[in-house]
Amino acid sequence: MGKYDDIIYLNHPISKNHERMSIYDRSAQFAPFAALVGYEETIKDKQIKLDQRVELGSDKTEEISKVLSYLLVHLNEHPYVTITYFKKDKVKDGGEYISLYGNVTKFDINSKTMTINKRIIKITDIIDITVEGCSYE
Repeated sequence: MGKYDDIIYLNHPISKNHERMSIYDRSAQFAPFAALVGYEETIKDKQIKLDQRVELGSDKTEEISKVLSYLLVHLNEHPYVTITYFKKDKVKDGGEYISLYGNVTKFDINSKTMTINKRIIKITDIIDITVEGCSYE
């Protein structure tokens, strides 16, 4: 004789105090829920991979220097440039490389920055720059 043979064929008990729960309500008891609000966003944020800053070789540094010298001479013409620069992340180690096309409106030697499309870019963050339709020799 089995452990539950005495109750296996009995009718399901019906409560006198509570109404029978619908199948929809019963299934909701087992549905997943967000115990910690914002937890999923925090995990996704931690998974974002950031680029690490690359060190430029002397040839590339010299090339950028020639372009910057050209820009200083022709700044009043507001030349159009294509630039790639490194933007450091404010929170985590690393950052991202941003490419931008626009005209140079300001070049500040003291703060070592240039302004392109109202964005202030540090000269030391530039990894590539070309001036539209010009040679720098």
